[in-house]
Amino acid sequence: MDAPPTRPARRGTDRIPSGAGATEPSPDAVLIRKTLAEIAPIADKVTSYFYALMFTRHPEVRDMFPVAMDAQRDRLLKALLTAAEHIDDPEVLTPYLRRLGTGHRKYGTMAGHYPMVGEALMGALSRYAELTWGPEAEAAWVRAYTAISQIMIDAAAEDEFKAPAWWHAEVVAHDLRTPDIAVLTLRPDRPYAFLAGQYTSLETPWWPRVWRHYSFASAPRADGLLSFHVKAVPAGWVSNALVRHARPGDVLRLGPPAGSMVVDHSTDNGMLCLGGGTGIAPIKALIEDVAEHGERRRMEVFFGARSDTDLYDKDTLLGLQRSHPWLSVRPVVGEGLAGQLPQAVGENGPWSSYDAFISGPPAMIRSGVDALKRIGIPWERIRYDSVEELVGAAG
Repeated sequence: MDAPPTRPARRGTDRIPSGAGATEPSPDAVLIRKTLAEIAPIADKVTSYFYALMFTRHPEVRDMFPVAMDAQRDRLLKALLTAAEHIDDPEVLTPYLRRLGTGHRKYGTMAGHYPMVGEALMGALSRYAELTWGPEAEAAWVRAYTAISQIMIDAAAEDEFKAPAWWHAEVVAHDLRTPDIAVLTLRPDRPYAFLAGQYTSLETPWWPRVWRHYSFASAPRADGLLSFHVKAVPAGWVSNALVRHARPGDVLRLGPPAGSMVVDHSTDNGMLCLGGGTGIAPIKALIEDVAEHGERRRMEVFFGARSDTDLYDKDTLLGLQRSHPWLSVRPVVGEGLAGQLPQAVGENGPWSSYDAFISGPPAMIRSGVDALKRIGIPWERIRYDSVEELVGAAG
């Protein structure tokens, strides 16, 4: 099961903003946050005990998780703890939980599994929150978990009538652009609706039940094919499988689309786009989307990489620039991508009238958001989906 984002996506995609719930916290929220503060220094012990309780008491759910739990890490528990922490902000929390509930369908999660998870959660908290746990704290956590799980259950039940839990997708092309970067083209077995700028999750036959998130590298196509840019990362099980082992004819599993780093076609604001490494994939999709809508809004794209070799899609982007006079593409090369790319953006502009889109490694996103705010782009017009942080560890 997926983790919540620690710095989740803008525009309410999968984000629970750190400033959420700025009003006076409820009594339940106060108790929950005290528990969270107590267990924070021993999170690893709490996580291990949580899974041990769940698998010992309910061994039938073990098959829903990867064989090697180091890939799973603390995702499920972190999702629950983060949701509980923000229990006072239903306007933000409810959409996040609904997406989490529908997304968990691909793991085979059913309504009957939620009480098992809740039982393990309460057991782990009561074991390690020695100072703050008691009847009042337990009651607060039970109320919070009941509310959280019901939202997820209801969302999953509604989604069953709209879409499958997953799609099978055949690899029809595998283009190795660099020794570590491949462009994969997939053909889903059923129609797959998504928006340019979104992402999805992939599972390979080599690592069952291990899912990783990847952004769509093109706008929806008439032939229904899907494109992804994948970089093999150290110890990345899924990414290495996709780059080094996947071949045409292999069949992957595809989760539902998510994220809202998408074009707002109701405005003609300029678009400032920062793509670092394979983070250029959703930016390329946004360019195609704007072109297909026949718009002529200014679109400024900065494509950053550590070396010229890693600018693997530069020729495609420059070709799009030649075809569309409203598009400008600026490659940026240099070590320290987190600082190099935002610095290049700051040296140009002004950008105060632009909507900003950022995609790339988490450090680049963090520095990019800070740089964009410094140069005058309002916070609410900075959009990103921090996929790597969403899943806890890229791979």
